[in-house]
Amino acid sequence: MPGGTIKRLVRDRGFGFIRDDGGQEWFFHRSSVQGSFDNLNEGQRVSFEEEPSAKGPRAGNVRGE
Repeated sequence: MPGGTIKRLVRDRGFGFIRDDGGQEWFFHRSSVQGSFDNLNEGQRVSFEEEPSAKGPRAGNVRGE
């Protein structure tokens, strides 16, 4: 399971971006967070799984570490 750091959260719209350990950015939606989206913070380490979407791969099954 890849890991990374939350780069940006847009709380009022329910999504964010993760920068993985290789420098790639991943979009994620609050519905893909395991636990509470509201408990995530920018700069926090997370793990995630690559998930297909209509607009390309995104982060799914996002979990705070």
